[in-house]
Amino acid sequence: MFRLERGVTGFRSGREPDLPPVAARTFRGACHEAARAADGTVEQVTESAYPRNFHSAVIRAPSGRLTVLCNDSYPWVAFAEGVTGDLDPKAFADPPSWAGTFTGAGFVVMSRRLLASPLDAVDTGALGTAERLQIDSWRPPNVGETVFNSWD
Repeated sequence: MFRLERGVTGFRSGREPDLPPVAARTFRGACHEAARAADGTVEQVTESAYPRNFHSAVIRAPSGRLTVLCNDSYPWVAFAEGVTGDLDPKAFADPPSWAGTFTGAGFVVMSRRLLASPLDAVDTGALGTAERLQIDSWRPPNVGETVFNSWD
């Protein structure tokens, strides 16, 4: 069973320690490697900024254009189609053939199936109190909208 780790939502109580961030530079480097593997290019990289808890990059390859999302607390990546601003939960896509480049760089590639899973289908035991309060407030219907969000 997949486990959502403490801090993955981007929220924590004042008593909980900060998580080391996934550096945008590390993500950017992995995106450029992936683009080379896909015989494509990186069109843009956007670093996480409040309220977004994820970095994103657009990769254009001969097979099409995909947005790569990376949680800013955990090296978890997902793929989406047509994302330019806020994430549309219906936009999550299956990982492309070149997604293994991210695994080789130390990232966990999340499947479309996992992203679409309801929260009761994964282990949420490690989430903190502040995160549970946010989940109760925002009521995300799936893992993807919990791991990659713009809650404020």
